[in-house]
Amino acid sequence: MDGFSDKMSNRFMVFVVNIMKLEKQLCATHSGRHVYIQLFRAGTSSGANYEEAKAGESRADFIHKMQIVLKEMRESKFWIKLIIESTLVNSNDEVVTFLFNESAELANITAKSVITAGSKSQKSRPPA
Repeated sequence: MDGFSDKMSNRFMVFVVNIMKLEKQLCATHSGRHVYIQLFRAGTSSGANYEEAKAGESRADFIHKMQIVLKEMRESKFWIKLIIESTLVNSNDEVVTFLFNESAELANITAKSVITAGSKSQKSRPPA
């Protein structure tokens, strides 16, 4: 593994660990529990799919898995924004602020990776 992918793996892990820190606060109500479960599923899926993408069998497989990571990160961001907007957790909470900012950054990095891998894939194809 190179340094970048190690750092990204670590960022996904820290992201999920911080989601887990919200469990007690969110699971006190039915709606909070529902939101937490959805965020937990999307957030953990992002990290797991990132690990799968790193071991992609081909460039196309890598791109496909990274698109799933991006989809799950966007979903995570939605749930975090809902937590903030609905005041399920104080919007000034350090964990929520971190999660919101990190979900945006991870989504942007992932999107750029998909674009870069896709453009490299286009360049390596022989002309039709």
